Amino acid sequence: MNKEFCYIIDQICREKGLSREKVLKALESALLSAAKKKFGGKRNIALTIDPETCSINVSAVKTVVENVTKPKEEISIENAKEINPEVEIGETVLVPVELHDFGRIAAQTAKQVIFQKVREAEREAIFQEFKDKAGTIITGTVLRKEKNIYYVDVGRTEAILPKRETLPGENLKRGDIVKAYVKEVNITSRGPEIYLSRTVPEFVAQLFKMEVPEIEDGIVEIKKIVREPGERTKLAVLSHDPSIDPIGACVGMKGTRVQAIVRELRGERIDIIPWSDDPRMFIARALTPATIDSIGINEEDKTALVVVNDQQLSIAIGKKGQNVKLAMKLTGWDIDIISESEYTKMKQQEAEAAFGTDNSSKEE
Repeated sequence: MNKEFCYIIDQICREKGLSREKVLKALESALLSAAKKKFGGKRNIALTIDPETCSINVSAVKTVVENVTKPKEEISIENAKEINPEVEIGETVLVPVELHDFGRIAAQTAKQVIFQKVREAEREAIFQEFKDKAGTIITGTVLRKEKNIYYVDVGRTEAILPKRETLPGENLKRGDIVKAYVKEVNITSRGPEIYLSRTVPEFVAQLFKMEVPEIEDGIVEIKKIVREPGERTKLAVLSHDPSIDPIGACVGMKGTRVQAIVRELRGERIDIIPWSDDPRMFIARALTPATIDSIGINEEDKTALVVVNDQQLSIAIGKKGQNVKLAMKLTGWDIDIISESEYTKMKQQEAEAAFGTDNSSKEE
């Protein structure tokens, strides 16, 4: 019996990926419930499972007294000393209980509680595993789609990938292999809930970490990253080694590294920008791919006026203002962009206004 019991315990551990210690504790708790039910539920019962032999030891906890009036709860000092010669009146001893048969009800109770406890232990193990994966990328297989939610097989459980967290126009099908960022891991009464995303900026940052060893090793640092999913990502990078070019490291030989990321993002454009502490330089770089003529800044208000060639205006602003919006998010500055002709016109008007004021003063 003990051999068979040990085999069952080991099988549960293998199938569910649980530690033997956790399973034994769950079984002890389950069998204790069954034993209490068999003995009326009022007796103080102790139950242990030997981790080596898997033998079940059940004992009644009894108080040592001079004269026994409650046989189920008390034991005489004479009988107690047979179990433990050093015991004194008022102390408790464990009296072995013969478990010839738990009975149908007890066995059924044990089965139900074992199932519940093992399931709880399995949920906890899955939660602990994926809690450590929060903030990283995992790969899974799309199982199905229900109510704008994709359910993804990620190994020991299913993860949730809402449609809104996928790339614009992206339609995943059953069996598709998909990479996603582990955005959140929660424990609920139904078990762990793992939420995935392909739209957050951190997804792109982790893709770069996977593709660029210099980022993984901390030589190149992503100082900041902003994103318009499916359209454009801007990331500012800094090298902590003067001999390493951060842009070259991220782009890779013949663009292999960044191209792999662009493919994963379904063609999303990526601007890799060298980080700078000089706000003028950083703002100019952040407006890539536009070429900047001049920049005026107000450090107190963190505002900047950027002048570009007339042909560069639409590029600097971007489709629906996307480029300048991302540049503002990346730099933390409020950026106003005007064309060279607008700037010249504005300066002329200011000069005329100033000249007019001077003439008025002279006439007076």
